Amino acid sequence: MSTTRTIRTGTARAGVTRTRVLRSEWHKFWTLRSTWITLTAASLLILATGLIMAIGHEPDPAGGGLGEVRDPVVLTLLGVQFGQILLPVLGVLFSAGEYSTGMIRASLSAVPRRLPVLWAKAAVFAAVALTVTTATVFATFLLAQIFLADTDMAASLTDPGVTGAVAGTAVALTLFGVLGLGLGALTRSVPGAIGVFFAGMVILPEVLSAVDSDVVSNAVAYFPARASESLGAVLPRDGALSDGTALLTLCLWAVAALASAGWLLKRRDA
Repeated sequence: MSTTRTIRTGTARAGVTRTRVLRSEWHKFWTLRSTWITLTAASLLILATGLIMAIGHEPDPAGGGLGEVRDPVVLTLLGVQFGQILLPVLGVLFSAGEYSTGMIRASLSAVPRRLPVLWAKAAVFAAVALTVTTATVFATFLLAQIFLADTDMAASLTDPGVTGAVAGTAVALTLFGVLGLGLGALTRSVPGAIGVFFAGMVILPEVLSAVDSDVVSNAVAYFPARASESLGAVLPRDGALSDGTALLTLCLWAVAALASAGWLLKRRDA
């Protein structure tokens, strides 16, 4: 009886559960040196850029900000462009990095069903990224407003649309990172995934924007970078997506990358 109980207990402890897979991915995520470096760098760059923009801002008699920037949230969170670079790179490193080190074989041997590994990675990454980016963008906005209090860019979280735009910026940054993670798992190559991300998600929309076509202009609005701009702005711009459409667009990009990676993960060897 005692032997049977021990065997059963040992089997239960050795079983694969969602909690254990999540715990494993959580541990792997925080043991990566790139995690600490990238998250810290992204937060500091966003904060520093926001404060520099606020301190150096000179009120425009016509009501404008820096150049074409007339939105207080866009002005103070201009540094999120650094986050749109660093977070996808971190997502790529978290997923494709396991293939370059060969650790993925151990992960998939421990979790033969495979897909829970990918979902756990995405869940851990999204939870951490959303927490860090939310704290960063709200802190940046509030600190920047100390220097903008008596200017044309003065705003409060209680003003219509401001809180939604700041929170939307954090959500957009998180989904950018999840998209990078999905591309990393899809290509299984760090440089390949980073190249695909920047070529397809950053450079291509800028190239297409030069095309004099309404159809192309409307299509460009659904690329992640442009959808992110729509989600993180208080003042709507011509041709910009609505908040709901922009959020749905970003979610679909991230889900499509993860779903494609999951489909191939079930059909390819590690």
